[in-house]
Amino acid sequence: MAGSVTPSDATESAFGDIDAKTAAALFAVAGDIALVMDGAGVIRDVALIGSDTQFDAATGWIGRPWIDTVTTETRAKIDTLLKEAHSTGVSKRRQVNHLLVDGNDVPVSYTALRLGRDGSLVAVGRDMRHVSALQQRLVEAQQAMERDYWRLRHVETRYRLLFQIASDAILVIDATTLKVLDANTAAGQVFGDSPDRLIGRPFPFGAEPGAARVLDDLMTSARSAGRAGDVLVTMSDGGRSYHASASCFRQESATLLLVRFAATDVAPSLETSSQSPPRVLDLLERSPDGFVVTDLDGYVLTANRAFLDIAELASEEQVRGTLFSTYIGRPGADFPVFTSMLKKNGVVRLMATTARGSHGHQCEVEVSAVWAPDGEEPCVGFTIRDIGRRLASGPQGARDLTRAVEELTSLVGRVSLRDLVRDTVDLVERHFIEAALELTNDNRTSAAEVLGVSRQSLYVKLRRHQLVAPGNERDDAPGV
Repeated sequence: MAGSVTPSDATESAFGDIDAKTAAALFAVAGDIALVMDGAGVIRDVALIGSDTQFDAATGWIGRPWIDTVTTETRAKIDTLLKEAHSTGVSKRRQVNHLLVDGNDVPVSYTALRLGRDGSLVAVGRDMRHVSALQQRLVEAQQAMERDYWRLRHVETRYRLLFQIASDAILVIDATTLKVLDANTAAGQVFGDSPDRLIGRPFPFGAEPGAARVLDDLMTSARSAGRAGDVLVTMSDGGRSYHASASCFRQESATLLLVRFAATDVAPSLETSSQSPPRVLDLLERSPDGFVVTDLDGYVLTANRAFLDIAELASEEQVRGTLFSTYIGRPGADFPVFTSMLKKNGVVRLMATTARGSHGHQCEVEVSAVWAPDGEEPCVGFTIRDIGRRLASGPQGARDLTRAVEELTSLVGRVSLRDLVRDTVDLVERHFIEAALELTNDNRTSAAEVLGVSRQSLYVKLRRHQLVAPGNERDDAPGV
């Protein structure tokens, strides 16, 4: 139809008269930078978009070959871009690195286009720094994952090696379904089957009926308390007896039980160590004084019945794994004193302190300690003697003094040391004056001689401690 304009005609009329500089500005809008070059690849103009200061140096490229503005390793890509633009009109997109004045390089992805018949070129580039940063972070994350993977592989290898060479039979059991998840070689020998065939079977199995109930109770205690002590179980095949213990632990979202079986002729733990004759262990268990063994951090490994009575607990499983300072002395204060004295002297003898039961009962005790820091299992042994009856049967003044000292001790941290020392001196002085008066049947002259002070000095102290009424200060020596 006459007068109609085709799309190609419209495009030609809109862009036909655009010069190279305007075209470069137009291309820069589509990217971050546009370079106008002659047919030989020499930069004649630069168009930028945005306010990125990294490209401020690009205006200095005018008059230089494009290939001289990039790093050595990317020059071959510039040759390829120029050849493709001359031959096909449009090159494929390739990434090069521009070398800046400060020594850094900026990655830019370019596409080169041929303009006009004179062979002029325009290279349109996109800043790829943010993409390079993301790629670098991805590479670092992959490397970190690779390192963690190999670290886990090494840990698993060590675990499998220790698990398989252990002389005790060990089963890993799902605490919910009670199915065996893993078993070592020794477990296969104890239960008379290969470890692979034990996996998936519901536990307990292979034990006598009575022992199976004991194992059920053992696992129940481990689930509730975290660990359960040794129990004696007898296997149905051969009738051999084993010490069984269980521990509960979490792995990911599952609760698992680790059940261990040790032959009765092999000591499974410190409290049944063959290094101590059974007779000695039996005597310690029956001792009227408390006996506790802890590790060097103060966690209880074993305790006798007398200590359980002091701690007001029913079984050794309740105290095992707890801190010794929970029951003896001031929490966090006295145990470091024990360890420092042990390091200095090797033993602690008759240290007076306080014991606390789990139900709030307190009593006065004397603690002696000895340690074995160089053994296979470094530990500390404590002997605890209840001296409450001894103090209760002592003089009334001594009991009052003990209670007063306890009251002053409870003020540590709330009252300054100077005030505590002053009050303690007054307390002890009052106590000894009362003891002297009691010894001399309230004869103040004799009491002054016993104390080695003058009568006037004694009267001053009596008034200060309010031990005499005002005006009742006559000399009461015999014959007066």
